[in-house]
Amino acid sequence: MTRLALVVDDSQQTADSLSRMLELLDFEAQAAYSPRQALGRLGARKPDVVLLDINMPGIDGFEVLGFLKRDPRLEDVPVVVISSEAQPESVQRALEHGAADFLAKPISLEALETCLARLFGD
Repeated sequence: MTRLALVVDDSQQTADSLSRMLELLDFEAQAAYSPRQALGRLGARKPDVVLLDINMPGIDGFEVLGFLKRDPRLEDVPVVVISSEAQPESVQRALEHGAADFLAKPISLEALETCLARLFGD
């Protein structure tokens, strides 16, 4: 069965671009353009990985990350934080909140592939 990746980013262009990259890496990708849309998609099929933007209006990525890590059904899903804010403090905060990894935008196909290989051992 193909792995499912949920991409959460309020930039439709970024979410769609990451989704296309994931498909090139043999993932099924679903894009959500808001935290609320992402939370709504989590009920249908449990994703194998979540790529999560931190800086979004309303509910920010840290709140979504906290929700995922508190939900017994989703707590084991690796979350890769994606952000243009790649300062050490932002990376450390993401990892302390339970992120499996951090990728700085713009994200290259190679960086995404390396990250997913680390997570899934492929």
